[in-house]
Amino acid sequence: MTIGATSMIRNASRLAATSVALFMLASPAFAQQAQQPSASHLAAGRDVAISSGMTGAFDAMTGPLLNQLQQMNVTRPEIRQDLDQVVAILRPEVDQKKQEMIDSTARIFTTRMTEAELKEVAAFYKSPVGQKYVLIQPGVLDDVVRDLSIWSQRTSEFIMDRARQEMSKRGHQLN
Repeated sequence: MTIGATSMIRNASRLAATSVALFMLASPAFAQQAQQPSASHLAAGRDVAISSGMTGAFDAMTGPLLNQLQQMNVTRPEIRQDLDQVVAILRPEVDQKKQEMIDSTARIFTTRMTEAELKEVAAFYKSPVGQKYVLIQPGVLDDVVRDLSIWSQRTSEFIMDRARQEMSKRGHQLN
């Protein structure tokens, strides 16, 4: 083997080893192990998740599912008592699932904000104006979604009209 070939193989091996090392460093599992947030950082993230009203969405998802299950007794009255007992058994389990999602949300917050920032955000949400914000946010979002639908339709029509005008100037017709 020539000196040039040996050098190329050595360089390729170094490149491969470096690539593997970089891949491992960049992998999510490695990153999670390397940067576990402190308990107080997680608590701050959890506080924001709860005080912001974000966890209300989790209740909004799980509550109706349990209610639907209980409504089965309307179509099958013979299982009413058993169904009520099953729902009573499931409620704490569903609450545990909700807590898992709150913990997940807290971890997500810790990856994007410092503990001090999270504490400031939580303080805002606990203030009178922050509590008002949480209270009115669902209605505001409903209004925004409604307006977004109207805006989207109008903007789509505007874009097509303008595109037709501009293409017409260039001697083309769009249908």
